[in-house]
Amino acid sequence: MADSMGEMLRQDMQCEGLLECFHDLKEIDKDVFRLLNDVDEPLTVDEIADHIERERSTAYRSVKRLLQAGFLQKDQVNYEQGGYYHVYHPRDADEITQEMQRMLNDWYAKMGQLIGEFGEKYADEPGQSPPIEG
Repeated sequence: MADSMGEMLRQDMQCEGLLECFHDLKEIDKDVFRLLNDVDEPLTVDEIADHIERERSTAYRSVKRLLQAGFLQKDQVNYEQGGYYHVYHPRDADEITQEMQRMLNDWYAKMGQLIGEFGEKYADEPGQSPPIEG
């Protein structure tokens, strides 16, 4: 855990790319996201696991993180005889970009507000002199 805001910001700047910096995604998550962007059709978790040569449970956890981060969309495919399965594909890059920009703007506004509150609370008030020690 970071000891100071400066240290936290320096640590954050060491992240390599947008997926890691913004959503703390793992290398496997980036692999799954790249895979789904490279293929022409949505894939099931089993197909994803086969492509990345990992266990189904590992692929599922990665897909779940990407869904929670808003990078993937899940669709249901129905069997004619009843039942269904899910397939996954990347969401539109423009939508993801706009959401991340909104998140950044919200964070920036919140930090600005906190800095302003700090200044109001701790700045010297006009006309007030420090106590005289004697």
